[in-house]
Amino acid sequence: MALQLSQKETTLLKDQETHEKVCIEKYQKYAAQASDPQLKQLFESFAQQEQQHLNTITSIMSGQVPSMNQGQQGQQAAQSSSQSMQATNQTAQSSTASASANNADAMLCKDMLMTEKYVSNAYDTAIFEFTDTNVRQALNHIQKEEQKHGEGIFNYLSSKGLYNVQ
Repeated sequence: MALQLSQKETTLLKDQETHEKVCIEKYQKYAAQASDPQLKQLFESFAQQEQQHLNTITSIMSGQVPSMNQGQQGQQAAQSSSQSMQATNQTAQSSTASASANNADAMLCKDMLMTEKYVSNAYDTAIFEFTDTNVRQALNHIQKEEQKHGEGIFNYLSSKGLYNVQ
């Protein structure tokens, strides 16, 4: 049976669709602009995950109820996060970038960190508006990955001394 979405659910999904498209575009653009090869890799990885998010949103909008295999997807997210952390650690150990390149990369990261905070918050709101449990689980899964993206960016900035927690 096809999923029947309310007008509000459809509007929220259209917003999330737009957010995911913006994230994909920004991560791809910023990967090309980044000086640090490890940051390029991090952004490219996140762009691929954002594409998966967009595919899920598109599927829900077409009336397909996502079947969330929590164990498998959680494992994939953990592996991706682990790879991001490894890239961050390698970056911290092998960085020889100039100060201006470092500052430019920091600006890209800070913009994406703000974007991830916004998108994660939008998912938080949307989750509470959906009646279908499977859709809620799918959106919750995406939100957790958005938070992992923010964590990966924060860890990258922190490892470079570019984000100081006060």
